[in-house]
Amino acid sequence: MRLGGRAAGRATVRRAGAALAVALAVAGPAARLAAQDTTRVGPAAAAGGAGRVGPLGAFWRSFLLPGWGQAVNDRHVVGALFVAWEGVSAMMTLKVSGEVAYLREIESPLLDSKRQELEDWIVVWVFNHLFAGAEAFVSSHLRDFPPDLRLRALPGGVAVALPLPRW
Repeated sequence: MRLGGRAAGRATVRRAGAALAVALAVAGPAARLAAQDTTRVGPAAAAGGAGRVGPLGAFWRSFLLPGWGQAVNDRHVVGALFVAWEGVSAMMTLKVSGEVAYLREIESPLLDSKRQELEDWIVVWVFNHLFAGAEAFVSSHLRDFPPDLRLRALPGGVAVALPLPRW
């Protein structure tokens, strides 16, 4: 059954609203439960911090839902950027799919180019998932890297300064 005109527009708006609701629910900060007992040492605390996940856990979280792996690693700005790009690519995919349906209905000669545009947005969407997972994996590995690392440009190259702890 093909949807025509207003019915297709309403279906697209409903899908867009659902995608926006999911993105907003994911983008919020993680809430701590009041009944949590933080005095006991569990597996997460033994691994190096409360709520910390390993590199593969961060990868799978961000692969499934871009920004989730970054959020668990306290990289909220990067996570928000992945969520925002996820929203843009999802909305453009929905918009272009509606245009493809319309062009198919009127048998337009522009249908092939619009299908190519739809495929391009789907590739962008998949790439966002893969890149978010890879970034969460790498940032989870580099979480314990000292933040004091400084890079300076010199006339002959680049200098790296890493302060050593005093004993």
